[in-house]
Amino acid sequence: MSLFTNFPLWAALAGIGFAQFVKVPIQYIATRKIDWSLLTSTGGMPSSHSAAVTALATAIGIEQGLDSPIFAVATVFAIIVMFDATGVRRHAGEQATVLNKLVTDFHKFVDEALHWQEKAEQEKRKELKELLGHQPIEVFFGGLTGILLTLVLYYLIIV
Repeated sequence: MSLFTNFPLWAALAGIGFAQFVKVPIQYIATRKIDWSLLTSTGGMPSSHSAAVTALATAIGIEQGLDSPIFAVATVFAIIVMFDATGVRRHAGEQATVLNKLVTDFHKFVDEALHWQEKAEQEKRKELKELLGHQPIEVFFGGLTGILLTLVLYYLIIV
């Protein structure tokens, strides 16, 4: 039953859930369109990965102390995850954007060359995922979300 009282685990899961959920209203404010697929998609504001790892590190810091070895492990883990979100994953998303453009341009060329009029079929093809990674500001706010949410949960549930 200790799984149900594992505050760092629940704080991290709450960080993921909250960050994913809040993407929907943020996107609505920006575009005036509701997109429920954001609940399960990667990328976007705020970073749920950053929220999860900072919530985990914050909860461990609260429970074990900032001088504990497990807090050090969680903090380094958080730094690596957030660095990766703005680095490798972001660049993969940028490459996906270029590849999608190339695919679109190629299809347009084929359509013009062969006088195809079957655009519906082309639209059915899935595009590569372009929102794999995060802008640095998305990672920052994801991290801030994880820390603040964990502090609020701690004072509401534990204290």
